[in-house]
Amino acid sequence: MSNLEISIWALGALVFLALVFDFMNGFHDAANAIATVVSTGVLKPQTAVMMAAFFNFVAIFVVGLKVATTIGKGTIEPTVIDHYVIFGALIGAIVWNVITWYYGIPSSSSHALIGGLVGAAVAKSGTGALISGGLIKTVVFIVVAPLLGFVLGSLIMLIVSWVFVKSTPRKVDGWFRRLQLVSAAGYSLGHGGNDAQKTMGIIWMLLIASGHVAAGDTAPPVWVIVSCYGAISFGTLFGGWRIVKTMGQKITKLKPVGGFCAETGGAITLLMASFWGVPVSTTHTITGAIVGVGSAQKMSAVRWGVAGNIVWAWIFTIPASAFVAAVAWWVGKHIM
Repeated sequence: MSNLEISIWALGALVFLALVFDFMNGFHDAANAIATVVSTGVLKPQTAVMMAAFFNFVAIFVVGLKVATTIGKGTIEPTVIDHYVIFGALIGAIVWNVITWYYGIPSSSSHALIGGLVGAAVAKSGTGALISGGLIKTVVFIVVAPLLGFVLGSLIMLIVSWVFVKSTPRKVDGWFRRLQLVSAAGYSLGHGGNDAQKTMGIIWMLLIASGHVAAGDTAPPVWVIVSCYGAISFGTLFGGWRIVKTMGQKITKLKPVGGFCAETGGAITLLMASFWGVPVSTTHTITGAIVGVGSAQKMSAVRWGVAGNIVWAWIFTIPASAFVAAVAWWVGKHIM
């Protein structure tokens, strides 16, 4: 596809739509970063979202661009990409995000975007349009990310319980109210670093396909990087309050020590995934960590029914967003 096949206005509209998705990613997934620190009473909601938004953006200086490369060059064959495919992918992801936000379901914005790409690309060219390596890595981490969050969250909780076994509950609470500020900042850093790059990869993919950026470039333009980090940070400022309660208290009751352990386990998982270039779900990660913390105390501390409903949302995210994306691709092809 040459740069003559799409007008600058259409290109601008799609970049804007991608940034709308990025904003919604921050808005939808803010709960992942702030739910524990808000539900434990360590920070007021507005203070928590401001801190989360700040560290979302600070990730630009800390995390590399491997996730953006996976999305931009490792999921869909470059020859298949055009403005209709990008349009379908973004609409599929945005519609699923709106539905799950409305019902307070902590689903994955990341996998909604992957599902959107898959649905639009398959609708255009069949399954041959998919790059199996990048997609397999993403699908595998649907299981690995929450499992790793679970293991790290429960392990950190056990270590902390052993270290502070002789301390009074009041002293432990005082310590971890302060430490939870550090863990929440670390999680927000991981959230911004992994999730902003997914939109970055989409815009990069579009710019390469339209001929505005060389396919051999090793990084997207600086304006793409800054605008994507800015959009997700701005979205986080508005906070997805419908999901905060589900994440913070409905899965298990958290105290500051538990919030610290869950956030720390989640942050380690996200930063490791970003280093490996794997686009993981921040929702899956923190949910796994929260369940790990709850089960480390006692199995009955976890509301397994709520956790099970969240898992069902995870299972449906990719196929549901793929279906909407395929329909959006068809509509876009016939009216744009």
